[in-house]
Amino acid sequence: MKKNAVVINPQDSVATALQPLKAGEMASMFIGDENLTITLRDDIPYGHKFAIKAVALHGEVYKYGESIGRATKSIQPGDYVHVHNVESERGRGDWQ
Repeated sequence: MKKNAVVINPQDSVATALQPLKAGEMASMFIGDENLTITLRDDIPYGHKFAIKAVALHGEVYKYGESIGRATKSIQPGDYVHVHNVESERGRGDWQ
């Protein structure tokens, strides 16, 4: 299967789509030397994120090995990850 997503750090909870992907398709990527495939639950636009690990409500979402925000609802592998289910912690004063 052709690689159609990228994961930078093994700690990441999201991958980035290298092309537009459709719900029900398999996304394929490498994490280190291991190939991972995820069945997508949503359409994913080119360059956007989708979950490769479950993230609980208020759990941290990781990209590039860094927290990029917290889940505003539970996120399952294959879910589209964007502003509808993640809130950035950067520039906010109310998250501790």
